[in-house]
Amino acid sequence: MLSPKRTKFRRYHRGNRRGVATRGNLPIFGNIALQATESGWLTARQIEAGRRVMTRYARKGGKLWIRVFPDLPITQKPAETRMGSGKGAPEYWVAVIKPGRILYELTGVPLDVAQRCMRIASSKMPMKTKIIFPAPSATPTV
Repeated sequence: MLSPKRTKFRRYHRGNRRGVATRGNLPIFGNIALQATESGWLTARQIEAGRRVMTRYARKGGKLWIRVFPDLPITQKPAETRMGSGKGAPEYWVAVIKPGRILYELTGVPLDVAQRCMRIASSKMPMKTKIIFPAPSATPTV
């Protein structure tokens, strides 16, 4: 699963999920993309589940880009522990997702297969998503 090799600090604050994505909100690489329409946390396990579903359904064809990376550690204290004694140990990693963020991009497979891949992957996500198609480039080919 995805996780950073090293971070500046071991434990972070949870932060906020207000606002919309100003970066990573346009499809760049693929012919079809999965875009989040609401905010939330996407765990490393959920990212991996979406990746597995798409690569299996596409039958090793095409190229897949994962446009999010889990870089926020979420800590938990052990069960039945008394209050106090500091913050818990890091348990898993999440990516903070804001509305408009592109999660996955896919190219190199037929459009109906790509749409089905994205639809199956969207069922693995904890937030609402939509499938988008990038607009053709404005520069005409000669």
